[in-house]
Amino acid sequence: MSQPRVSFPLAQGTYSRQAHVAVPPNTFEREHARDGFAGPVSHLYHRHAPTSWTSWVGPHRPRLLDLNELPGADSPWSVRPVVFNSRGSVRFWKLASSMKTLCRNADGDTLLLLHRGAGQLFCDYGHLEIREGDFLLIPRGTMWRIETSGSCEFLMVETVGDRFTVPDRGMLGQHAQFDPAVLDIPQLDAAHFAQADMPGEWQVLGKRAGTTFQVTYPHNPLDVVGWKGDLCVLRLNVDQIRPVVSPRYHLPPSVHTTFVSERIAICAFCPRPLESDPQAQRVPFFHSNEDYDELLFLHRGNFFSKDHLRAGMMTFHPSGFSHGPAPKAYRVGQQRSRDHTDEIGINIDFRDPLEVADLSAAVDIPDYALSWTEYNEGEKR
Repeated sequence: MSQPRVSFPLAQGTYSRQAHVAVPPNTFEREHARDGFAGPVSHLYHRHAPTSWTSWVGPHRPRLLDLNELPGADSPWSVRPVVFNSRGSVRFWKLASSMKTLCRNADGDTLLLLHRGAGQLFCDYGHLEIREGDFLLIPRGTMWRIETSGSCEFLMVETVGDRFTVPDRGMLGQHAQFDPAVLDIPQLDAAHFAQADMPGEWQVLGKRAGTTFQVTYPHNPLDVVGWKGDLCVLRLNVDQIRPVVSPRYHLPPSVHTTFVSERIAICAFCPRPLESDPQAQRVPFFHSNEDYDELLFLHRGNFFSKDHLRAGMMTFHPSGFSHGPAPKAYRVGQQRSRDHTDEIGINIDFRDPLEVADLSAAVDIPDYALSWTEYNEGEKR
């Protein structure tokens, strides 16, 4: 069995021998990485913050999207994506009351995060009670609908021509981050059979190649009486995720990867202790991830590297330039005034370039690209 070779990096000038630890005084470390932190990488040490630009012209820029300001709809296919490409999309779906039709995605898997509210999911495989923080992995071709006594809000990620699965955890082992035993599956219980017997016609609203179609049944098609196999809807709540941490080194975002497809990676950032080593950085390092467009959705709490996000907001940092902690958050990290994080953030990385929908100024917050300019005002350390 062949073994990987140790790679000894080249080096010039002033630098740290250990990335993200003992950064030279009066410098800012920037990671220039390929393949989402898993490929070739170098660390560069700047005299000024890598995000200390003074202007940004053109649509290819960092964005802050307030998804709370988007309208609702009775079907997810009535909600236009906020970002998209040929391999996937992200929607924010506000459901005011129980769905009147079933849904079916013929383009790829659907991953829902129940951001606010509670309810019940009915699908081909049975019935699940759902609550805030639930991830619902819905395989391509599954029929489903949601019942709720109030309103619900969902972050919705779609992969086109592909499927979502859990990542290979390598040396960490299959039980790291979450044990597969905590994944819940739908139940063929009394609630399932009661809804299957509901009389009348039922419509299924499907999507294929980005267009919708409607199929009518004279009965409820969710009338399954049994099933077996290794393909079904799965549920994982964010509170069941146990972050991988290191007290002596700030781990890269990829260590928190929760679901993956061929071209999309989804990471759940959950509450964890901050690094206790006095020389280790306590905020995400500046980086230019050259192979992915990066999204970050705040589900709960206060994100420790940003100071202008509230729950329901999402940042977009396109490949091609650096990004990193907000000035105030960087300063707090340098002062080491807190010892844990309290946010639940969902990081979504797309391998292929994303387009951003034409959104109102209430949603697409102006001038977010200039939110790092405080680094130019003597607040950088």
